[in-house]
Amino acid sequence: MMPRSGRPDNTELLRTVRSADIRDVRVLDAIARVPRGEFVPVETAGSAYYDEPIPIAHGQVTTQPSLVARMVEALSLTGPERVLEIGTGLGWQTALLATLAERVWSVERFADLAEEARRNLAAQGIPNAEVAVADGREGFAEHAPYDAIVVSAASPEVPSPLGEQLADGGRLVQPMGTGGDEQVILFEKESGELRPRRTLTLARFVKLVSPGR
Repeated sequence: MMPRSGRPDNTELLRTVRSADIRDVRVLDAIARVPRGEFVPVETAGSAYYDEPIPIAHGQVTTQPSLVARMVEALSLTGPERVLEIGTGLGWQTALLATLAERVWSVERFADLAEEARRNLAAQGIPNAEVAVADGREGFAEHAPYDAIVVSAASPEVPSPLGEQLADGGRLVQPMGTGGDEQVILFEKESGELRPRRTLTLARFVKLVSPGR
């Protein structure tokens, strides 16, 4: 399918992501295959293949593609994993995760964004991702445990339900802060405890809040 922007593929975006020192070939292949232009508002599709965030509804923005790639790469997905995503947006990161893992459950607090993400995923023929409208701070216990969790919003702590829903040996990536100036941290769960492993980058994210706030 031709991207709405009229550009045939993600070539320029892929080049930019590579220049950000992303080396996981599976992540790079997923970025090459999933057209970001199909996961942004129509009026902004011309900007979809640049490494920049894009405004969406409710004062939210999509995450910068190179940052998405860095966070997803840190999960070290090999194919059979069950993944939980907190913050669906319009579904591009969801689609990347679904390309890299066996099954993805994504939680979005805004019902209209969730519905648009579902349409976008369906249009791209991605059957192994489910989008739910729920409180991201509570995770999605129905399908736990998860081998990997990625949080696309900032909180000064990892919400305890997310740590509980991560399988032992699993990885979790989250921006740590109050919203606007964060350290993106990789955690691993070891012997039932969530342990920080390394800082991936500095970034700015919206706050992780419950629906209705």
